[in-house]
Amino acid sequence: MDARKEGLLQNARFSAQQPRLVSLTPFFLTCAAYFLLWVPDDPPSWVGALVKCLPVLSLAGFLRTHSGGDCSTLLQMALLFSALGDVCLIWPQAFLYGVLAFTQAQLLYTWVFGLRPLRPGLLLPVLLVSLPFSGLLLSHLQPGMVLPLMAYGLALSTMLWRGLVRGGRARWGAVLFTISDTVLAWSTFIQPLAHGRLLVMATYYAAQFFIALSAFQGPRLKTN
Repeated sequence: MDARKEGLLQNARFSAQQPRLVSLTPFFLTCAAYFLLWVPDDPPSWVGALVKCLPVLSLAGFLRTHSGGDCSTLLQMALLFSALGDVCLIWPQAFLYGVLAFTQAQLLYTWVFGLRPLRPGLLLPVLLVSLPFSGLLLSHLQPGMVLPLMAYGLALSTMLWRGLVRGGRARWGAVLFTISDTVLAWSTFIQPLAHGRLLVMATYYAAQFFIALSAFQGPRLKTN
């Protein structure tokens, strides 16, 4: 009887933690505001910075309201670092500060996704994609950009690996984040793309959305 009651209480706590779609209304509205206003073409401003980072901040607020525990806290911190990176990247002179902020965010995401099970086999496809692209990007970087961007690339690749291992929403978030940053790097340093900014931001917001929702995934599967 006690075991049954305990099981019912656990199920109730689990159900209470599941978010409703309406709870994400601020995220969807702020994303719509960003794309409707389309501020990237405007001169850098604090208004543009606010519009750009509001979707990510709304996800941090969503997690604070609807989830708890160490996982949620770390994800909130990562989202705040991402928002800081969003702001910094608006001003060219603050670019490296933005890279530093996003590097910290990727490390936090990796911490949340965990290092067990290790699954080294999933690291191979990540390396097969990231190493050639890094080599190509390296040839287009100014000397002062090399170390910060290579460090960020390592953090991003590690996050992608662990997201693939974690599976579920974390996997989708990690893949979309990698696509977003790859398109951004190509468009910024190699060759501008006609609709690059639209693709970058659409995949970026989707990535943050899935990673935030990974806080509600079940426990990681244990494999031998």
